[in-house]
Amino acid sequence: MAGELLMSISQDERERAHFRSRRMYLSDLESNLITAKRNGYEEGRAEGEAVGRAEGEAVGRAEGKQEILRSLLESGIPIEMIQAAIGLSLEEIEELRSDTT
Repeated sequence: MAGELLMSISQDERERAHFRSRRMYLSDLESNLITAKRNGYEEGRAEGEAVGRAEGEAVGRAEGKQEILRSLLESGIPIEMIQAAIGLSLEEIEELRSDTT
């Protein structure tokens, strides 16, 4: 049966053109899906890297503030002067202070 179909298609120019068009359509569709998948992967990776970098910077800044606060407190500098130098509220300083101990 498949042989008969192949013979009828191969002898009819319109059927061959239809078959080629269908095959090109499927090939283009597959190519478009692969491209979309690759683009989605690249976008997701870039977004993930940006989020990771931002989170890492935030953690680094918090750790840096804690280290500076600890150093200033160990130096005996009054909290009011630390507040003016760092630009944090008393509540934020107390929070960082409790995180360092």
